[in-house]
Amino acid sequence: MAHYVDPIDGTEYPIDAPRWRSDAGRPLWIAPGGGLGRDDIDASTASLWRYRAALPVEFGHPITLGEGRTPLLERAWGALGRPLFKLDFLNPTGSFKDRGTAVMLSYLRERGVTAVLEDSSGNGGASVAGYGAAGGMGITIFAPSSTSPSKIDQVRAYGATVELVEGPREESQHAAIRRSESSQSGSDAFYASHNWQAFFLQGTKTLAYEIWEDLGFRAPDNVIVPVGAGSSLLGCWLGFRELASAGQISTPPRLFAAQPLNCSPVDAAFSAGSDGPVARPVSPTIAEGTSIARPLRLPQMLHALRDSGGRSVAVPEADIARALHDLCAGGLFVEPTSATSAAAYSSLLASTAITPSETTVVLLTGSGLKAAAAVADVVAAVY
Repeated sequence: MAHYVDPIDGTEYPIDAPRWRSDAGRPLWIAPGGGLGRDDIDASTASLWRYRAALPVEFGHPITLGEGRTPLLERAWGALGRPLFKLDFLNPTGSFKDRGTAVMLSYLRERGVTAVLEDSSGNGGASVAGYGAAGGMGITIFAPSSTSPSKIDQVRAYGATVELVEGPREESQHAAIRRSESSQSGSDAFYASHNWQAFFLQGTKTLAYEIWEDLGFRAPDNVIVPVGAGSSLLGCWLGFRELASAGQISTPPRLFAAQPLNCSPVDAAFSAGSDGPVARPVSPTIAEGTSIARPLRLPQMLHALRDSGGRSVAVPEADIARALHDLCAGGLFVEPTSATSAAAYSSLLASTAITPSETTVVLLTGSGLKAAAAVADVVAAVY
């Protein structure tokens, strides 16, 4: 039976009792499971719940808005490349985070949690607000006061309460945790952070299963993902590891973490050969969705990159802007964070770390509709 595990000291906790951290105050982890085979897929379900057999607990009545099953689109990119773009910005609330949120909130609701707190600077908050509304749960989102007004409007439209917090991104997290700890009981206001909650990663691992099915039940050579807190990277690592354990693929793909150079803690640590944080200056970036200077799961992200044979890529702002322009010019209206992975593909091709003949999936995570004015400004300034 699966357990929550503190990945640092190995302490295990029962998986049926909702938790968001260990007794030592660290984010928890659920180890890779046994995976599933083709016959285990619920072909009658046109959402990520078709892979429910790969989840560590059973779900009776999950919260769903039809998340997952997003297109995998091959497009020319530059002179030689033809990557496969995974259009996860087409999920119901406009981002890949719907995968993690659907599983996380379904797990919590089935265990009696009726109201949750989340801290987010954008897509995570919108996703929790949307799925909380669909599941009849009370939602409060703590967000930095600098958050894009359009993202806050989306959260409020779902009926969630929004509390804006002055200061850097971390202050929103501190405020949400303080509020959760002051509640009379966990069910009054459970802290359901997409950065902390292990079941969020159980949702994002469906990316791996879906790519595998998209490709006719085979693994790609490479997967490139934008990385902030790392839930897409870690989800892909979990899913492909499980598929390998189940004998469905022979070799998991190499995983590549794309970050803006202006905020690239994963690249700083990976490039230094470190297992922990390495100092690197942080400055504002147009890829705000990945602007997390101290990611909670940094050691796990570094392990995922090394274990898969992949690496990190730090992308300058001008390259992100150029990639955003080219994506939009090709009909893919995404937010700047998504363009980071496309720019990383160009960089990896140029360095010969990957080749045009390899099957490479590039994850596009968030819709440009979340920040339409900012996208228009960036695109207009490129040429």
